[in-house]
Amino acid sequence: MKVIIAIDSFKGCISSKEANQAAAEGIKNIMPEADIHQVTVSDGGEGFMEAFHAAIGGNWNYIKACDPLMRPITAKYLQKDKLAVIEMAAASGLTLLKEEERNPMHTTTYGTGQLIANAIKHGVNKIIVGLGGSATSDAGTGMLKALIDNFTHNGKWDDINILKDVHFTIASDVKNPLYGPNGAAHVFGAQKGATPKMIEQLDSRAKVFAQKSAKHFGYDYSTNEGAGAAGGLGYALMQYLNADCRPGTELLLDTIHFDNLTKEADYVITGEGSADKQTLMGKLPIGILQHSGKSKCCLIAGRINDKQQLLHAGFHKVTCINPPGISIEEAMRKDVALRNIKDTVKSIIE
Repeated sequence: MKVIIAIDSFKGCISSKEANQAAAEGIKNIMPEADIHQVTVSDGGEGFMEAFHAAIGGNWNYIKACDPLMRPITAKYLQKDKLAVIEMAAASGLTLLKEEERNPMHTTTYGTGQLIANAIKHGVNKIIVGLGGSATSDAGTGMLKALIDNFTHNGKWDDINILKDVHFTIASDVKNPLYGPNGAAHVFGAQKGATPKMIEQLDSRAKVFAQKSAKHFGYDYSTNEGAGAAGGLGYALMQYLNADCRPGTELLLDTIHFDNLTKEADYVITGEGSADKQTLMGKLPIGILQHSGKSKCCLIAGRINDKQQLLHAGFHKVTCINPPGISIEEAMRKDVALRNIKDTVKSIIE
């Protein structure tokens, strides 16, 4: 029996690699002869660089950068030959701030720009930027400022000729525009610490920036799908750096030739921390399902709602790893989650 395991991280609990290993152990306990392939995965957020590292190798480059509040930190990115893979959350992520520090009126993507600049100085000509987990809503202006600081003497964007030879790809499953009712500030601002008044200010600020940029370039990408990702960093990468925007899951699965891997598989096991109808809107498990071919694709999660909709979408089985009545605190313990994954996978392999 051939089984492919590709489980997303359970946010704040276990990584994709840890979840995969627990599932593999569960299968080996009942089928020692099983042919098991573990695939570290991410949709562009937490664990995105690690997923690419597992797939293609490469080296970690560590640099001194700025966090969302311009405090000094050490951040890393992945380099493989002339390709760099960057997680914007490594320097501009919400997890770098205490809850009381969250304020997207003050946070900046400057540190992400420093990572990009360093990669270019290391000779890369292709950069993939994962846009999940941001603490920012600055429409990418901080990132642009860092590039100007690194590559110009006159402080003008048009002076940055070196960027013309670099191809950028955004990895994001967010389809929101930059501003408006469905824009970055209105949809994602509150979780980053914005009050209703701040949200209106952030939205207005993004709109003015987009209008000025459109006047300068003669075109406007603010309504493109993904422009609102990472507080508008997606917009800046598309508008100023001509970045392509692709779903993070698709980008990773193409890179690792996932379709070929699943051709002879009997089962594909995927999962995430919480699964519901939103899973069907482009989250990692639905991407795995769509690339599972004729394999039986089973979904596991720490919390499950809308189970019938998930089954109707094509999952062979949809199973919650946690027993009824377990507290959130208990379920979020790493040892408990790993044990429950192992036990759950045992029960779903026929």
